[in-house]
Amino acid sequence: MAEGENEVRWDGLCSRDSTARETALENIRQTILRKSECLRSVKETPHRPSDGLSNTESSDGLNKLLAHLLMLSKRCPFKDVREKSEFILKSIQELGIRIPRPLGQGPSRFIPEKEILQVGSEDAQMHALFADSFAALGRLDNITLVMVFHPQYLESFLKTQHYLLQMDGPLPLHYRHYIGIMAAARHQCSYLVNLHVNDFLHVGGDPKWLNGLENAPQKLQNLGELNKVLAHRPWLITKEHIEGLLKAEEHSWSLAELVHAVVLLTHYHSLASFTFGCGISPEIHCDGGHTFRPPSVSNYCICDITNGNHSVDEMPVNSAENVSVSDSFFEVEALMEKMRQLQECRDEEEASQEEMASRFEIEKRESMFVFSSDDDEVTPARDVSRHFEDTSYGYKDFSRHGMHVPTFRVQDYCWEDHGYSLVNRLYPDVGQLIDEKFHIAYNLTYNTMAMHKDVDTSMLRRAIWNYIHCMFGIRYDDYDYGEINQLLDRSFKVYIKTVVCTPEKVTKRMYESFWRQFKHSEKVHVNLLLIEARMQAELLYALRAITRYMT
Repeated sequence: MAEGENEVRWDGLCSRDSTARETALENIRQTILRKSECLRSVKETPHRPSDGLSNTESSDGLNKLLAHLLMLSKRCPFKDVREKSEFILKSIQELGIRIPRPLGQGPSRFIPEKEILQVGSEDAQMHALFADSFAALGRLDNITLVMVFHPQYLESFLKTQHYLLQMDGPLPLHYRHYIGIMAAARHQCSYLVNLHVNDFLHVGGDPKWLNGLENAPQKLQNLGELNKVLAHRPWLITKEHIEGLLKAEEHSWSLAELVHAVVLLTHYHSLASFTFGCGISPEIHCDGGHTFRPPSVSNYCICDITNGNHSVDEMPVNSAENVSVSDSFFEVEALMEKMRQLQECRDEEEASQEEMASRFEIEKRESMFVFSSDDDEVTPARDVSRHFEDTSYGYKDFSRHGMHVPTFRVQDYCWEDHGYSLVNRLYPDVGQLIDEKFHIAYNLTYNTMAMHKDVDTSMLRRAIWNYIHCMFGIRYDDYDYGEINQLLDRSFKVYIKTVVCTPEKVTKRMYESFWRQFKHSEKVHVNLLLIEARMQAELLYALRAITRYMT
């Protein structure tokens, strides 16, 4: 953690007791004021003998504290903390010290800020959820503020994540955050890496480990291969991968530890998909979330524009916005009509098992060649790539060579009958929490589609879920895969595949080009389906390998 932040105790702000928060805020105010006065006196007497480097460090430490205060002034669910944080920042500014301001336009680069619930305007039920999240993490992050479109899911997600990271379990706390860093780094997700670097240090993690995976214990280094295969080609996981981790002499994992690690890896691979799929912005207090530059006349400078930190109103995107309303309206009508026709066909006749199997193989093969037109290489930044090995390993290399993805029959090994019980046996209660999250995501519906109400969307939700599993070679014998091509158009398939397989390549254009008449809340709903289907697919392959090892 930064030198400045180490001197301040932020934990007191998470208390439900307003008196405890008031005491913590006063301590923070005094610390920051003392540092500010010290820095100002150095600036006013520049010829006074001093160590230039320590002055820089002191300034950096103060800046980190001020950035944290800025985050609290905008994102804390407790009104007293928001107001006092803003007051402290203004008092520092009056001393002649520059204070930070937020960059960007809210929690998501894809969704206008005015459409996202503002902290401070939530109802009592949502406030309780925000307070729980803030108490657990010391922040109300942008992922939470985008997921809040779907409160039922968000509650389940936060409960599961809290259990994985903070409750009793086989792995020590700093291992859990380091595994989160390893998993997020596979997709070059600097947003999640930055958050968990801070959390790792906060729970006492060794800063040396952050210099690269080779500086972490051998036990964690050994997990790198499983992380790599699970993230990009989970169908290649075998019981030999499991055996190598469980029988590594003094660096061995226990079965319970390994299940905990696998759940964390799949959770953060999927969360990286959500982060990119919904265009999650950097947190206000992290790099890229704030600036100490004064605003220009037009409220942003050219640096902001090139970094995407401009408002949607000021810089219209030349994409879906230029499509006529009538065109996108007819897209919705056409999709509704296809759903009606497919339901009628279901009622009239049922395809044979041979035909169903053939349609699955066709869809699986076709899914390998669904790529966007701007599918360029993304070179991982050093600060992210150091957390994993073999940076060239990815999904695309495998699929473009036309290699065969074997078929995984859900009838032989499924989450409900096999994976759930295995997780619950080795890591009690987690199977139940994950199962609840899967069910909420899969069954979530408001019976709406764009401007239409009272719509049964189960057919569409199942097509999305099964298409993702199909890309991973997972087949449901009772599903007609011919429905997928009827319901999911090419732009939607490109978006799905990119979010699930190579999320670091998602663009705003991709987000805008599918379901152009649908609400942002519906597109976030799609992302919840994508991340839970992906997580379940990865878990199925990993847990099947563990089961085979055990038998």
